[in-house]
Amino acid sequence: MRAGALARFAGRAFAVALVAASSPAFAQSAPAPGTMTGTAFEDRNGNGIREPGERGIAGIRISNGRDIVATDAAGDYRIAMRPDAPVFAIKPPDRGFGRRADGLPASWSDDASRPFDVALSPRRSVRGPMQVLLFTDPQVKSEADVGYYRRDIVEPLRGSGARLGLTLGDLANDVPALYPALKAVTATLDVPWLHVAGNHDVDPGASDDAGSLRAFHASFGPDTVAWEEPGATFIGLDDIVATPGQRPAYVGGLRDDQFAFLEAYLPTVPKNRLLVVGVHIPFFDEAAPGAPPTFRPADRERLFALLRDFPHVLLLSGHTHNQQHYFHGAADGWHGARPLHEYNLGAACGAFWSGAKDAAGIPDSTMSDGTPNGYAVLTVEAGGGYALAWHNARDAADTQIGLWVPKVLRRGAYPAWGVYANAYMGDGASRVEYRIDEGDWKPMRQVLQADPRLLAENARDDTAEALRGYDRSPEATPSTHLWRGAVATDLAAGGHRVEVRYFDRWRGEQRAATTYRLEEAAP
Repeated sequence: MRAGALARFAGRAFAVALVAASSPAFAQSAPAPGTMTGTAFEDRNGNGIREPGERGIAGIRISNGRDIVATDAAGDYRIAMRPDAPVFAIKPPDRGFGRRADGLPASWSDDASRPFDVALSPRRSVRGPMQVLLFTDPQVKSEADVGYYRRDIVEPLRGSGARLGLTLGDLANDVPALYPALKAVTATLDVPWLHVAGNHDVDPGASDDAGSLRAFHASFGPDTVAWEEPGATFIGLDDIVATPGQRPAYVGGLRDDQFAFLEAYLPTVPKNRLLVVGVHIPFFDEAAPGAPPTFRPADRERLFALLRDFPHVLLLSGHTHNQQHYFHGAADGWHGARPLHEYNLGAACGAFWSGAKDAAGIPDSTMSDGTPNGYAVLTVEAGGGYALAWHNARDAADTQIGLWVPKVLRRGAYPAWGVYANAYMGDGASRVEYRIDEGDWKPMRQVLQADPRLLAENARDDTAEALRGYDRSPEATPSTHLWRGAVATDLAAGGHRVEVRYFDRWRGEQRAATTYRLEEAAP
C-alpha cells in the first residue's frame, strides 16, 4: 500500500468502526422509526470517532440499496431503513474509509438504534494505475478449507500493493458459521475488500428471496454496493434470485430495488473512467438447449440498456468454476458501440478444494476446464482502460499455458497425436502457435475438448486402489481455451522440444515448452 497519511488511516483496525459522536456539539435528534441518521465527517486522526474540530462533509451519498441521499452542508443525512438492507456510504474517489474491527471497510450499518456516522479520510491525490485483487468462490465448507484458502491464495498475496479487493460470491459452501474465519484470513491482506453474494451464501432454510441473505448482511454488509476510485467506479450486485423449494432453487436476475438504485446512481457516474459491474452468476446463458435460462433475459436487457451509453464497461462474474471471456452483442440485448466484455473468472477454490494433495498438503483443485485454481488482478488504467491477468495459486513461474504432449511416440508413425496448449486467459480471438526443435512457427487450432492433463488425472483416480484425496478431481469438460497442433513423427529418433507461444491481449507474448521422444520400433 502507499505510504503516507491515507495508508496509516486505512491500516488501523477500529474497535468500534462507526459510532455516534459523544460530544454535545454533535448530538443528533432522535430519528423517526425506520430511519437512519448520521453525519459524514473528516476523520483527521483516523480513530473512527468524530471529535471537536472534525468538520462534516457535504455531498457524501448514502443509500439503503434503493434510494440515495446526499449529506447536507453540515454533513448530516437522513434515510429510510429497509428490511434486510444495510445502509451504506458510497466511497468518494478522493477519500477513504477506516476499517471495522473485522477488517472490512467501515462503510455500512444495519443498526438503526444509533446514528451511523461515516468517518472519511482527508482528501487525497492518487495517480497511476490501480491494482484490484479479484477472487471468486472461495467456497469453504470446513475449517480445513479455510486453511487451504489462507495458505494457497491469501498468504502469497500479502504485501501485494493492491488498493482494493473484490470477492464475487460463494464465500462459504452453505456454512455461514465460517464467515468470521474467512473474513479474518482475508483481512490479513490489509486491503479494503468488497463482497458480492453467491447462491451458496443464501441462508440455509430461507423461505423467500427477500430475507435470504441475513447472515451475509450481518457479516459482509449490503448486497448492493458502489465504490468510487479516481480511475474507476465499482458496483457490486446480488444477482441471486432465490426460489426456495423449487428446482433449481435460484435463477440469475436483478430485483426492482436494484434497478431503482442503478437508475438513480448511474446518471451521476463519470463516463470517462472505467465502470466495473461485479456479480456472481454470469450474465451469459449457461443453460442446456431447452432448459430455462440461467439469467433472466429481461433483467439482462434492462441492465444493458442502462449501461449502453457508457464507453468503458467491464462485467465480472464467477459461479462456473471455469474461466472464460464472453463478449455480449445484440443477441444478448447489448446495443453499445462495441461488444461488452464479461470476464468469468476461475474459482479460488478451483474444483471445490478437490484432488490429490501436494507436498504442502493442499489439494490440486484444477477446474474442469483445465485451469488451475487461483485469482485474477485487474489493473485500472487512465481513460477507462484496463488489463486483466490470471495467476495460478502459489505458482512462482506465473504459468499462463498448460501443455500436454505424449511422452513417447514411434518414429515414422502416422502423425495422429497432438500437443495441446491450454491458454488459461485465451479466447476465440487469441493467436496461439507452436514449433518443434526451433523450426518455423505454425498456428495451432482451437478445439472444444477436455484438457488431456485432467483426463489423465481422471484416469489415475479411476484406476487407483485407494482414494487419492478427500474428493477426487472433477470430471474433465470441454475447455473454451484449448488449442491443438500435430506432433511430428518424421524426425530423428530421440528427444524433441515443443515450444508454444500465446499472445495474451493484455500481457503480450507468453511461452511454454515441453519435450517428447521418438523411438524406433519393429512390428
